[in-house]
Amino acid sequence: MTTTQAAATAEDGIEEISHDRLLAALSAGAAPKRPGAIANSFTYGWRSLLKIKHVPEQLFDVTAFPILFTLLFTFLFGGALAGSPTEYLQFLLPGILVQTTVFITMYTGLTLATDIDKGMFDRFRSLPIWQPSPLVGAMLGDVVRFALACAMVLIVGVILGFRPPGAVQGVLAGVVLILIFCFAVAWIWILIGLTVRSPNSVMALSMIVLFPLTFASNTFVDPATMPSWLQAFVNINPITYLVSAVRAFCNGEFATYDVTVVLIISVALVAIFGPLSMIRYRRR
Repeated sequence: MTTTQAAATAEDGIEEISHDRLLAALSAGAAPKRPGAIANSFTYGWRSLLKIKHVPEQLFDVTAFPILFTLLFTFLFGGALAGSPTEYLQFLLPGILVQTTVFITMYTGLTLATDIDKGMFDRFRSLPIWQPSPLVGAMLGDVVRFALACAMVLIVGVILGFRPPGAVQGVLAGVVLILIFCFAVAWIWILIGLTVRSPNSVMALSMIVLFPLTFASNTFVDPATMPSWLQAFVNINPITYLVSAVRAFCNGEFATYDVTVVLIISVALVAIFGPLSMIRYRRR
């Protein structure tokens, strides 16, 4: 046998042994179970939170903006509208909780549009997973961001002198209602993020919608002081019902009508924009 033939035989033996070991490894034991819808969704929710670790600038919208809004409006309008910033804060803070958190919902669509622009969602769709899990997971991660924004507003409010008669339980009930509503609203921006061509378009459209909704409400002043034509809009504005419900919780009351309207609107938004987003996601 020549040296060349021996080397070839040796190489063949190595390949044969490696092949046998590979087959043994693949056939040993049962295959792991395929992750279910819940596991997939929580995995993508964890991914959305891990992105903050690598891009900490994403925390700016849930930390700096709530602090800025609370300080700005308390000291800008407090003396003129209520005689002192501390007095006005008792009325204002529930509204600021709603305003800042609703504003942050637009980042759900913005982040989604950015992932699409970078080709990430094309990769997700090729994986053997529950297909809606990237969208649902992103929503779960954003709920954590919404809660963090609420926490920042409350911390600043307590430092400035916010003392709600409803105590901790009333405030927590208001925060839960805000999270439910914002979870529903975020589905609108998901559909927009799946539809528009660039992340900047999501930002522009959301500002056009959110500014009138949050400012033309009972967040800052009693609607009774407004012109009749503006009162007509304020009285049908969903933000008005949410602010009234949260304000009642903070005062130790339960506004049955306002809470019911907010919950009905939230369910309707999810029922409409959730399926539309899934259809758009599959067809994109």
